Amino acid sequence: MGGLGADGPGALEISGDAPVLASAYQVDAAAAAAVAATTLTAGRLWHARGGPAPRAYVDVRHAALAFRSERYLRIDGEAPPVWADLSGDYRAADGWVRLHANYPAHRDAIVRALDVPAERARVAEAVAGRAAAAVEEAVAAAGGAAAALRTPAEWAAHPQGTAVAGLPLVEFERVGDCPARPLPAADRPLGGVRVLDLTRVIAGPVAGRTLAAYGADVLRVGADHLALVPALVVDTGFGKRFTHVDLRTEAGREALRALIRGADVLVQAFRPGALDALGFGPAECAALRPGLVYVSVSAWGQVGPWRQRRGFDSLVQLATGIAWSPAGRPVALPAQTLDHGTGWLAALAAMEGLRRRHVSGGSWHARLSLARTARWLDGLGRVGAAEPPAEPAFPQDLVSRMDSAFGVLDYLRPPGALDGYVPGWVTPPHRPGADPAAW
Repeated sequence: MGGLGADGPGALEISGDAPVLASAYQVDAAAAAAVAATTLTAGRLWHARGGPAPRAYVDVRHAALAFRSERYLRIDGEAPPVWADLSGDYRAADGWVRLHANYPAHRDAIVRALDVPAERARVAEAVAGRAAAAVEEAVAAAGGAAAALRTPAEWAAHPQGTAVAGLPLVEFERVGDCPARPLPAADRPLGGVRVLDLTRVIAGPVAGRTLAAYGADVLRVGADHLALVPALVVDTGFGKRFTHVDLRTEAGREALRALIRGADVLVQAFRPGALDALGFGPAECAALRPGLVYVSVSAWGQVGPWRQRRGFDSLVQLATGIAWSPAGRPVALPAQTLDHGTGWLAALAAMEGLRRRHVSGGSWHARLSLARTARWLDGLGRVGAAEPPAEPAFPQDLVSRMDSAFGVLDYLRPPGALDGYVPGWVTPPHRPGADPAAW
């Protein structure tokens, strides 16, 4: 918050004992910090628009477990699958590599790159005969997603690691001028705020879900041809509507332009440059809607040789050395901490942009990345040996139930609270494409 110009942390109470999640990294502290900073930012914005003075409350256990929300989702009493069969860590000839196959296109890229059928045993055999970096490059060249395990020192010396090291955790840029646009008083921190959520998987959708929990009207935008992970659609869909718009067509692009003209915030997680090529970069969107807050989330950062490479939390953990252990095998974090942390910080960025627009005007662009969040986590220091994490007990006391089009949902409530407001969702997830492309 200090890096964003906040005077100080404000009134904050953090309660609860650690450790909650067993890890060599301070994942509990990172979760509590991200939730606390976002909650305080919600309070600052609410106070600026006539709400009560910001005082935030965060329970460490609730925050840490919220970073595993997809693991606690139940649909009609059952835990839905999250990982595809080919996704996972594989031993290579000189180390380890992780393959991501949750989308059919990425699975097919693995099959093409390794010239094997889509069978885990055959993939493992092919990887075992190659160098980890060679597998990483071959899969990426085929349009897939893979990452070789590196040590922290190797990542620090890597050109992409060097590029990320020069970025702030949350980068802000003013991309257009407009007069101050004060938000009217509201009974929720984000009451009356319209958010376009052009994201998939976890980080971006968590940002939209968090904004919805604070009262924003969130419309998620997808398309019929874009693959999704069904369990994650449900887990990150609370409080949102879901429309489909095909940006490959002029009719689809015009539909998005119409939505942008009525939006306050746009959160997007396309690879850097992809939306710009379609005419929806930050400057173009600010021209359509002066005062827009545009938030970009990427895997590897907006600069550097890997900026357009496909990436996911599990891959970033390996490439950056977060998953490295002295034993030489990868040890994953006990949560998708990079995804969830970046998602919460992206929600913070959206609210800080709205506060800036409220006070002094302007259109704003915020940039965040999983790789930069990994650097922040690493900077908090290690607290023990890297060992496979123990599984915490199911947090029944933090779980609520809601009916939906998917069935009866048991879900983890959002962490954090403000004086006068406890974040939560009043509507269940909607099916992809179920809603019109309209506010």
